[in-house]
Amino acid sequence: MKKDVAVIGAGMTLFRRRLKETGKELSFLAAKMAMEEAGIEKKNIDMIVMGSAPDAFDGIHMKGENLLDGAGGAGKPYVRVFNGGGTGVFAPIAGWWHVASGVADICMVIAEEKMGSCYPHPQTAFRHIWDPVIDRPLNPNLVWLFAMEMNRYMTVHNIKKEDIARVAVKNKRNAVGHPCAQLADPNITVDDVLNSEMMAWPVQRLDISPPSDGAAALIFCSEDVVNQYTDDPIWVEGVGYNIDSTMWTNRDLYFPRYVSLAAKMAYKMAGIVNPRREIDFAEPYDPFDYKELHHMEGLLLCDKGEAPILTREGVTQRDGDLPICPSGGLLGVGNPIAATMGQKVCELYWQLAGKAGKRQIPGDPRIGVGQAWGDIMQMATVMVLKR
Repeated sequence: MKKDVAVIGAGMTLFRRRLKETGKELSFLAAKMAMEEAGIEKKNIDMIVMGSAPDAFDGIHMKGENLLDGAGGAGKPYVRVFNGGGTGVFAPIAGWWHVASGVADICMVIAEEKMGSCYPHPQTAFRHIWDPVIDRPLNPNLVWLFAMEMNRYMTVHNIKKEDIARVAVKNKRNAVGHPCAQLADPNITVDDVLNSEMMAWPVQRLDISPPSDGAAALIFCSEDVVNQYTDDPIWVEGVGYNIDSTMWTNRDLYFPRYVSLAAKMAYKMAGIVNPRREIDFAEPYDPFDYKELHHMEGLLLCDKGEAPILTREGVTQRDGDLPICPSGGLLGVGNPIAATMGQKVCELYWQLAGKAGKRQIPGDPRIGVGQAWGDIMQMATVMVLKR
């Protein structure tokens, strides 16, 4: 019988381009913060889930084993999960299933990434992910691949570049209230984005989130013991995941079908029939500004092609009718791949628990959805939390 699972604590380190702390130290700091917030000690934790990928960032093999003791996993059941950018929500999904299944009463999830160790640039780690026959002769990189997707999305829906730039402006301004933020900017404008360096048309420098080092932690607790730690738990209502065709050339890139399928799985579990009306705020994955819009549509929070309109009208602002990325997202806080769990699930917990500080959404949010996206534009992971 599946048990109900609550979140009782979260922690998050600074996100920066090159932090002096090692991956172990970052994991320790995030775990310590989460345990202090939850009011528990290491002895209370039954098992550890680590989310971190790929090994090439840290420059070592068996990174999961290397991070074990820093994450509090020594002498405890321990597992590492990873699926690229999707890890930011898949790691907490793994924490959820270990508690929901009864394997553990309390499971701590730590997500870590040390991108600054990858020289000359973290992009180097992705040189060998491509199909050796079809893709590699083109000498691809992720920026121009996503530029093609962005172009397709803009072309199908006749979207103006300034409507996409508004996402970068919103998120970098939202990040001003985040204590961990790497690229917060209270004064950024749409013109700043449109005048920034062209990377691969139509992607410009300020359309992209920065490489980052950092870690985040979450503590999941079974319904059987949660009353020992809190009188006001935040519950996991639904989880979803989906992976599409490996070959990005086999799909029309204007709509992330894999996100919609993962979202439907999570909404069905959560009993959500009308996401736009029932969800109070969302943290879709935003490594590029167009991806927030793309993923809003994939999460069924609006119709296809409607997300730019909602953004232009102010609906997605922190004080709007449907706040999107009130944390500041990856664009404002930073993008340490797996550790973006901090913005995508930790933020759901903090908002619903009323602990988001300067980032707190007005009103009384009760349901939030977080989503991550990984592999080569094909993996989606979704989690719904409820107060």
